[in-house]
Amino acid sequence: MFSRPRRNRKSAAIRNMIQETHLGVEHLIYPLFLVNGKNVKDEVASMPGNYRWSLDLLLKEIEECVKLGVVSFDLFPAVDEALKDQKASYSYADDNFYLHAIRKIKETFPDIMLMSDVAMDPYSSDGHDGVVRDGKILNDVTLPILSKMALAQAQAGVDIIGPSDMMDGRVAEIRQTLDENKYEDVSIMSYTAKYASAFYGPFRDALDSAPKSGDKKTYQMNPANKREALIEADLDQAEGADMLMVKPALAYLDVIHLLNENYDLPITAYNVSGECAMLYAAAQNGWLDYNQAMPEMLLSMRRAGASAILTYFAKDFAKLIKS
Repeated sequence: MFSRPRRNRKSAAIRNMIQETHLGVEHLIYPLFLVNGKNVKDEVASMPGNYRWSLDLLLKEIEECVKLGVVSFDLFPAVDEALKDQKASYSYADDNFYLHAIRKIKETFPDIMLMSDVAMDPYSSDGHDGVVRDGKILNDVTLPILSKMALAQAQAGVDIIGPSDMMDGRVAEIRQTLDENKYEDVSIMSYTAKYASAFYGPFRDALDSAPKSGDKKTYQMNPANKREALIEADLDQAEGADMLMVKPALAYLDVIHLLNENYDLPITAYNVSGECAMLYAAAQNGWLDYNQAMPEMLLSMRRAGASAILTYFAKDFAKLIKS
């Protein structure tokens, strides 16, 4: 035999030298859950090790993460039901605790990357990402609300706007609003191919943001469709998105690869709550080694073509690398 591929695997030095895909802390974005109040650290039952934080304790958590090398964060608000209405008006209110938190976080840690969430569901009394009327999600009526929300977040100091709603035309609407108000440097990471997935359950538990009726299948994508992601990506790129996201990640590696092969924009992946919860549960039961399976899972997303990964594993991965 003249060809023996095993010769390139015979030592750690050789394996590391020719490794094709690399995964570092710099590739990870850490999603964090924020609640109003003080001295709150409430664990999410379906995601052990992940918490709903009040701002005072969240600042300490971010400081700890920064020391580990995690410098990119995505902030999600858990909003009291009394503050919700059909038009998500609290999302851009002056007294919004989420906007206050963005300001305080950026004042305290000016060099971190802070990403926001733009969607109505955390603030909507209907629990949907758009305005609901007679059981129908109204696309065009929703767009001005999303724009107001995005502008308020940009004014608070966020670095990247993350429209997660899947309304048609929302990237163009948000980009135009930001530019008209002199926030042309604020980036948009569009949730381009966001699927109507069964893997979002723990996230909705964390934020109590599940729809009060119906489902999200009229605006989130059919899990059976791949080429449709190209249509969404074409639109988002043309409308001014700076990065394209695929959500979920693990069950949609083929879609991550498809977008990476067809677009020059960075492709990001959201390693969602349900994907992480599966590994947490398997590790707790002794079925999988967490410290081996977790990096392998993230590496698969990088190998598929993700430039960055939103993952609840970010802090654990940073600890693992440091140790």
